[in-house]
Amino acid sequence: MKLKLILILAIVASLYTACKKDLGNYDYHPPSEPTLSAFKDSTFAALLGDSLVLKPKVALEGANPLTDLSYEWRITVQEELREAVYTGYPLRIVYNLGPGLRTAKLIITDKRNGLKYVLPFKVNGSTQFTSGKLVLTVDNGVTKLSFIKPDNKTVIADIYNAFHGEVLPNNPVQLYFSDPLPYQPITKQEFWILCNDQTKKSPVLDASTLLRKSYFNDQFFTQPGTIVPGYLEAYMGTVPTGVVNGKLYVGVLSTAPFAPDYGKFANEQAGDYSLSKYFTHAGSFYFAFDTKSKGFVTFAGDGSYLGKDYIVDQTGTGFDPMNIGMDNLLFMQTGQSGTYYAFFKAADGSIYELAFTYQFDSVNKKIKAEYKRIFKGASLVNADTKWQRNSLNVFYFTSNDKIYRYNPLNEDLRVLDADFGGKKVSMLKISTDDNTLTVGATGAVYTVDVSVGKNGVITQTINGIPGAPVDIVIRK
Repeated sequence: MKLKLILILAIVASLYTACKKDLGNYDYHPPSEPTLSAFKDSTFAALLGDSLVLKPKVALEGANPLTDLSYEWRITVQEELREAVYTGYPLRIVYNLGPGLRTAKLIITDKRNGLKYVLPFKVNGSTQFTSGKLVLTVDNGVTKLSFIKPDNKTVIADIYNAFHGEVLPNNPVQLYFSDPLPYQPITKQEFWILCNDQTKKSPVLDASTLLRKSYFNDQFFTQPGTIVPGYLEAYMGTVPTGVVNGKLYVGVLSTAPFAPDYGKFANEQAGDYSLSKYFTHAGSFYFAFDTKSKGFVTFAGDGSYLGKDYIVDQTGTGFDPMNIGMDNLLFMQTGQSGTYYAFFKAADGSIYELAFTYQFDSVNKKIKAEYKRIFKGASLVNADTKWQRNSLNVFYFTSNDKIYRYNPLNEDLRVLDADFGGKKVSMLKISTDDNTLTVGATGAVYTVDVSVGKNGVITQTINGIPGAPVDIVIRK
């Protein structure tokens, strides 16, 4: 026992002596961590389309925050299984990651020693695009999409480029709004930016975020070799019908409204024809003008081509509906029944006004030509004249910087009072109640009062629009 005690004391003494000889400095001080004012574990609000700027005050002992430190911001986009990564200080982006609460982190690297510090935070995104105006424009040949906030003053210009870092296709044709009916899935609420550009696809945007979901090419079960959009109208909410490549396309209705294929285009409606973009879908039939045969043609309610399977009422005078003799249809808008008008430009440059009636139902298929005459406003019509018709068959058309009102019943032609400062009118839209025109001219969108007793007074001007408006969708 005594021997064991002596041995233990000897070992302790030797260890103590070894430690006494080691004069190293073991007073350890871990590196300090950066501090950020009002940041760590914080949640920051972000509005789609607006700037998100995060500029916390950064402090790290002995470091210059701007020269000694680097910054990397990572925001998780869970639905896409990715992280959006940004570098630099401060974080300054146009927020385009969609609505919802997102986890994020700031990685600060001390460039002096390579140490990294991770600071978590959150971003709560929300949308501002459920109401307002979306404007499609051409600015020096470049297609742009801009958003006007409900205050009718604030313009977020060129928002598509800001969101996606790319320009839109050239030659914009239409801004189509796919708006679901109550029983259809709200996820189908979309904007289609239709452009006649064979080198770039026309994008389809989520209507609540303005973020790209797909392309117009995806609307076809079998994509045509070329896609030249004419004009589309919505039927049954999210079912498009219209003219593409001179052919009639009808969205599929045979699947359930919530099915991904609902409303997509199958094949074109077969037939030997080439349609003008002006057509009418009146429920039980389609009515259109065939530029190939230079006559009016019809389709059944399901889109089946009937061609000229109708009777011409010989009591009418002035032209033959089956062979009008002109193929340049300037404007036509018809409906279920009644008297309608079409404006054509002949090969010699003359512009004619044609009046006709038709009746198409399960019993009758008949067109009556009422008259053909030189249009009273022919000298005012330009190659880029815009047209609109109200429910009473009163027409509005543009001529450079002027808008004219025309009533074919008495050939009353008058210029509206609206003064656009000499700027050519590039867009003309009429409200469903016939009381207002929405007018586009370079740099601005105007509201013009054409209600009873008013001769086109400008009631509102929204400036800051990039370029000349082509089309607009107003959501209230």
